[in-house]
Amino acid sequence: MSTFFGSIWWLVVSIGILVTFHEFGHFWVARRFGVHVLRFSVGFGRPLLKHVGKDGTEYVVAMIPLGGYVKFLDEQEFDVDPVDQHRAFNRKPVLQRMAIAAAGPAFNFLLCFVLLWAMFVIGKPDYLPIVGRADALAAQAGFVPGDRLLSIDGKDVPTWSHAAMILAGAAMDRHPVQVEVARDDGGHAIRTLPLQQLQDGIDESEALTDIGLVPRQFLLPAVIGSFEPDAPTSLLRLGDRILAVNGVAVIGFDQLAAQVRSQARAGQSLRLDLQRGGERIQVDVLPKLRNRGKGKPALSIGIGPQEQQASYDSLRRYGPIDALGVSAHEMWRLTSESTEMLWRMVSHGSAQNISGPVAIARYANASAQLGPAWFLFFLAILSLSLGIMNLLPIPILDGGHLLYYLIELVKGSPVSERTLVVGQYIGLAMLGGLMCLAFYNDLLRPLS
Repeated sequence: MSTFFGSIWWLVVSIGILVTFHEFGHFWVARRFGVHVLRFSVGFGRPLLKHVGKDGTEYVVAMIPLGGYVKFLDEQEFDVDPVDQHRAFNRKPVLQRMAIAAAGPAFNFLLCFVLLWAMFVIGKPDYLPIVGRADALAAQAGFVPGDRLLSIDGKDVPTWSHAAMILAGAAMDRHPVQVEVARDDGGHAIRTLPLQQLQDGIDESEALTDIGLVPRQFLLPAVIGSFEPDAPTSLLRLGDRILAVNGVAVIGFDQLAAQVRSQARAGQSLRLDLQRGGERIQVDVLPKLRNRGKGKPALSIGIGPQEQQASYDSLRRYGPIDALGVSAHEMWRLTSESTEMLWRMVSHGSAQNISGPVAIARYANASAQLGPAWFLFFLAILSLSLGIMNLLPIPILDGGHLLYYLIELVKGSPVSERTLVVGQYIGLAMLGGLMCLAFYNDLLRPLS
């Protein structure tokens, strides 16, 4: 299956699962309180499949699979036969209406927990948080190869994924973090990463690179695996291992790239020490200005690394009972870090992490290719994000309805119809702006 069609397929699967579960939460709780459900729809637009149940509810799968809704019998929308008024949503006590509104996000949180539990029972492969090389700020802080990260700012980091997520948030805050490490010699140490020294104006991915911590499994040897069209192939050959640049030793390919970037000067050759077969030779290569795909040409020598898949060296797998506690802890961690990231986006005015359907499709396809455990993890994060977002006090969202019901609970009467209408317009404008920003980010990422 091609990447394009695979992305579309896994997007439909992911959104279908999450939306169905979310709307089923509203549906199930409403039915428990005796509210008549007119329609349960997965997707928007023209119905593709339709079935009317014995309960009178119309079950629909619609054309646009990017959402869904549950339509209740409600006197605020149309006339209701007096015989059925007791089944109308608006006739139910405010606490019941609040429970129905909160049920959708609650079911997303429940689904997140179930998905994490299934992931841990299957076993999630990952990378151990062991430093392969330390450059830049990490070297300044005293990190050395072989250091195993134990905790960052007091938060345990059992895998490199955990460490990367915490460091990404700390990089946005630009404040120093304390990292507890187990040294290669068996001792322990506390090292402080001076993240306040990160340059302003760089995004989160660049900040992680500038921190200078490279995991052991991500190290690519400084071996030539490809050439750009105008590369100096008369001097270099595929399979050559580059040992040094202008006398500065290099081990990994990213270290080689960093030395070329820092030492390259227009019109000046770089002296490379090479290992070719059993022979060590030196060649002088003139770097040229090349477009590196980010719109900013840079001096380079026109080579690429050998393709190499990093192999997992960690597997988090638990029995069905033990996985319950681990899943609860993981869900709490993800919830805490997701809300912190949301607050950072608001407080720092950073909208780079807002993703739309294009990015979600790419991530869905990529996680599916990594195996069932990674896809379950992706679904869990997406379900959690959907639950958190729907609790935001924005009109149209469940959180907006909860805000209205809370006001009604305090003042003893529903908010006015005018307030509801104004709120609808405000909510539509906010969601429209958010969707435009998400699509903009989706389009900007491939171009950059």
